Amino acid sequence: QVQLVESGGGLVQPGGSLRLSCAASGSIFSIDAMYWYRQAPGKQRELVAAITSGGSTNYTDSVRGRFTISRDNAKNTVYLLMNSLKPEDTAVYYCNADLYYLLEGSPLRGFGSWGQGTQVTVSS
Repeated sequence: QVQLVESGGGLVQPGGSLRLSCAASGSIFSIDAMYWYRQAPGKQRELVAAITSGGSTNYTDSVRGRFTISRDNAKNTVYLLMNSLKPEDTAVYYCNADLYYLLEGSPLRGFGSWGQGTQVTVSS
């Protein structure tokens, strides 16, 4: 019902920066909180950052002060600006959202369909 497409990943040296984007599309009625997750090889997916519809943000301790989550409500898009990247930030990054989608004209609460993610590799 709602698709998420991440972009902006790549290879960057330690200390470098990247800006990730994630656009939601489909039968969207409204979007509440939006999230960025990451999954490193051999590890579980972890929540990295969250932003409410009103713009309040929260971060996991390992990225606080280095990453900034933001959103463009008109474009149903969430961003993640990552500064001072470290090798341990290497992972596939995914986004998702608490949202209402339309099914036969009625809004239903749910979560987006997981996208392919975008690979971030921090290495010299």
